[in-house]
Formats: sequence, structure tokens, C-alpha cells
Amino acid sequence: MKVNITAKSVCAALIGAAAAAGVSSCGNQNQTESPMKQKVEEYAPFELTSPLAAQLSDNERQIVEIFFQIGQIADDLFWQQTFGDKSLIDQIADPYARQFAYINYGPWDRLDDNKPFIDGYGAKPDVCTYYPEDITLDEFNAFDDPDKSSWYTVLRRDENGKLKTVWYHEEYAEEVAEMCALMQKAADLAEDPGLKNYLLKRIESFRTDDYLPSDLAWMDMKDSRIDFVIGPIESYDDKFQETKTSYESFILLKDTERSKDLAKFVAMLPALQKELPCKPEYKTFVPGTSSDLNVYDVVYYAGDCNAGSKTIAINLPNDERVHAMKGTRRLQLRNSMQAKFDKILLPIGELILAPEEHEHLKFDAFFWNVTFHEVAHGLGIKETINGKGSVDAAMGTEKTSWEEAKADILGLFMVCRLIENGEITGITVEDAITTYIAGIFRSVRFGAASSHGKANMMCFNFMEQQGAFTRNAGGLYVIDYAKAKSAINAWADLILTTQGNGDVKFATEFRAKNGGITPALQADLDRINAAGIPKDIFFIQGPDVLFGTK
Repeated sequence: MKVNITAKSVCAALIGAAAAAGVSSCGNQNQTESPMKQKVEEYAPFELTSPLAAQLSDNERQIVEIFFQIGQIADDLFWQQTFGDKSLIDQIADPYARQFAYINYGPWDRLDDNKPFIDGYGAKPDVCTYYPEDITLDEFNAFDDPDKSSWYTVLRRDENGKLKTVWYHEEYAEEVAEMCALMQKAADLAEDPGLKNYLLKRIESFRTDDYLPSDLAWMDMKDSRIDFVIGPIESYDDKFQETKTSYESFILLKDTERSKDLAKFVAMLPALQKELPCKPEYKTFVPGTSSDLNVYDVVYYAGDCNAGSKTIAINLPNDERVHAMKGTRRLQLRNSMQAKFDKILLPIGELILAPEEHEHLKFDAFFWNVTFHEVAHGLGIKETINGKGSVDAAMGTEKTSWEEAKADILGLFMVCRLIENGEITGITVEDAITTYIAGIFRSVRFGAASSHGKANMMCFNFMEQQGAFTRNAGGLYVIDYAKAKSAINAWADLILTTQGNGDVKFATEFRAKNGGITPALQADLDRINAAGIPKDIFFIQGPDVLFGTK
């Protein structure tokens, strides 16, 4: 039997427990200081609400409430996949530590290289629960099964101790059945034909672990005011092979007016691909133009996307077959984006940048940088140029960190180019570059355990080596915009060339040398931490928050 828990109810429960102990777990006042209080306060609380909820019909509201139930099951599945027994929470007496375990979905600090913060736990296993704890790389490589590297299988041992593959729909049969039944209820209510078709196709995907038909149906869902991302999607937690996907869910409300403003950029994708700053042979991929680029308010996060650092934009599906046929959908999560800018990025920029740079810190620049980060995932190169197969396969365990680095720098390249061409208005190239550099400080705090953190460390160190920015006598950063633009081009070229060559050896060596935090940067990060600027956001969310019910 499952317990339905929203972030708001978790926070309320922790407040009650903390009050009994003389502390406050979701506020600032305290009587008895907990060693975990500072860690919890690295996450700024933020209520996931939206004025768009008031525009929902009664029918749409019922569907959203069902989506909350499905999302909770996906949340529980993520616990199973990446930690195991959720009863860990009940064993933690310190309310701050308990809240931190909720934020991290286990006893490891996701923003501090997955260091354990609960006594009795060692390093986080690379295999999570996707593989047997005692599996070795040699054993995996010798295991002759074509499904062993599927995104949707786990590896288990049979009665003889030999490896076997088990499909997700079999491993998680009870939870899959519950989610399918709820999706059917939502599909029965759905009046938008695109949403109905997607939900029905997604049910079949959950039952078969063939996600291509429902991914294509999601790509065709153009007009629904509510959106629902649900399934095993990202592979960030599998550090053994980086293939096994984790369950997650987003509930989204479409901002139709702002979305209209972005529509023109989809048609520009093939032309933008041709302008990438690399040799022609590394940009022969032709992106699909069935992609859409829309703005949403996100009203619920569950599972993978809610663990540690929070996603503020979505670029899906991940299946390259979909990319070739229809492109991807890019969903910009404006309310979460605004929260991270206001609570984190802007205070960081004002602290570490020279005063003359402050005027260039703009939310609109942050919005466009993030938007085109997601666009950039669908550009670049997908197949190696030397017969090594797909870039993802050739790059191995380096694929996600280098892909995130690519999206970061190509996104900035495109924003600057579109500003220069008059397609993006209201901000300058200097705004885009300044806000991007301040954003690196925000993201680099996620540490080496995060693919995004590794990517940002490489970006920071490369741009510093290229002279894009320097420190003045007061230890504040001054940007050289001409050198920054040259560094953007050079870094993009290096990434695309490395991916196109499938040069995992170079990628590994480069990241090892350039993906770390230098002593000077650590001093800056210490100054940011000492200022009490949060690292990320903790969501207070649920139907009671969205609809104002109790």
C-alpha cells in the first residue's frame, strides 16, 4: 500500500517534528542547532503554483489531479531504483536530516559529490539497484544478452547466480499496473485528441517497454493546455553504464501567449545547425522541424527531476529515432526558471562580478540561455564521422557530461547570433554572456557527481584559460566580451570535434584535467556559500498548493 505524500505535507510533518525538538525545519528560527540545518538551507523553498491553474476547466482539473497520483507512484519507483527501501526516512530522528534525505532521495548529498550524510552509509553504489551489487565490469561485458544495455531493463541473478535481464514492466509490475489504470482514467476524461492519444499510447509503452510510439504521439500533442511527462527517461543515476533510465514526472500548464512568441525559432533550426562554429563534416545532421518550443509553468516534479538540483527546462524525447523523424520538444519551465534567477543567480552575480557588469544580469538573458541550451541538444552531431557508430555509444561514460557541455555552449552561441541578427530583442550580447558566466557559478556548485556540474566546470576552466574573464584587484570578475565570443566558438568546435570523432580517450583525459575546481574558484564558491546564497530549490508542491485546497 502506498502513502501519498506531497512536498507540502512532508514539510509540515518536519515542522511538527522539529518543533517537538525545539527546532524549525522549514523556517529559519531554531533553539537546538542541528548539524544538518545548513545543508537544508542550501535549498530555497518555493511553492509551485501558477495563475494558469485558474484557467483550467473542471475536466482539465480532474485530469491534473489524476496526474498527481501517477506522479507519486513514479516518485516511489525512483526511490526503489536509486536507493531501495524508503523506510530509511522513518529511521532518521533529526528532522533536518530527514528533510535532506527527502530532497536527495537517499542518504547521499547530490550537490556534494554524493557524499553520505547519514551514519552507516558509505559511497553511493554506481549500480544503484539497476544491477546486482557485486557485478563487475568484466562480468557485464562477458554477459551475452542483447537487452543488457536497454534503457528499460534491470540486471538480476537467476537461481544459479548467473546474470539475467528483466524488463521494467516485469520488475515493477505492480506499480506499472497502477499507473496504467490511472492513465486510462485520465485518457477517458481527456477532450484534447492529442492528449488522449498520447495517454493511450503511453499506457501501451508502460506495458511493453517500447516507448517509440508514445514518444511520437507526445511529439504530435500540440494544442493541449496541460502536459504530462511520465516514464523512465534519464540515465544520470546509473554510473556503471549510464544506460538505465529512472522514473520521473512533470505536470505542466502551457503559457499559450508566451509560446506563440517562440514558435518562429523552430523553423530556424536547420539554418542554425549550418552556422555552428566547426568544420562542415561535424554538422551534417539535419534536425527535424516538427519540434516545438513552448513556455510552461511547472506545477509538479516527481522522481529523477526532483532529486537534488531541479530541472528548469525539458528537451525530450531522448530517442534519436524521434530526433531524426520529428525533432524534439523543448519545454521552458518559466516559474522555476524565475525562482532560480531571483533566489540564486542574481545574488551570485551581484556578489562575484565587478559592479560595472551588474547591469547585464537579466532574467530574459537567463531565459534565452536556458531555452537554447535545450534547443542545442537537438543540434550538433549524432553519428561519428569515422565509423564508430552513434556519438552516445562512442562516448561511453563521457557522453552525458560532454553532451551537457555542448548544449551549454551551443545555446550561448545561438543566443548571441540571434541577438546580432535581430531575432531576439530586449537584451544584448553582453547581457547573454554576463548572465551565462554568472550561471556557471550557479551550476558549478552542483559538484563533480552531476553531469551538469562536470560540464560547467569544463566550460568555466576553458573560458578562463581563453581570457573570457579575469579577476580584478578586488577579486571580482571582469569580462572581456571579445575574448568571450572567441572562447565560445573555440569551445563549441572542440566539443563537436570530440563527439564527432567519438574520442572518448581524449574526452576522459580532458575532463580529468579541466573538469575540476581550481583553488581560486573554490575560494569564490566559499564566498558564495558564506553569503548564504542557496544552491538550489526545494519545492512545496501538490494539489493542495496548486488549487488552494486543504
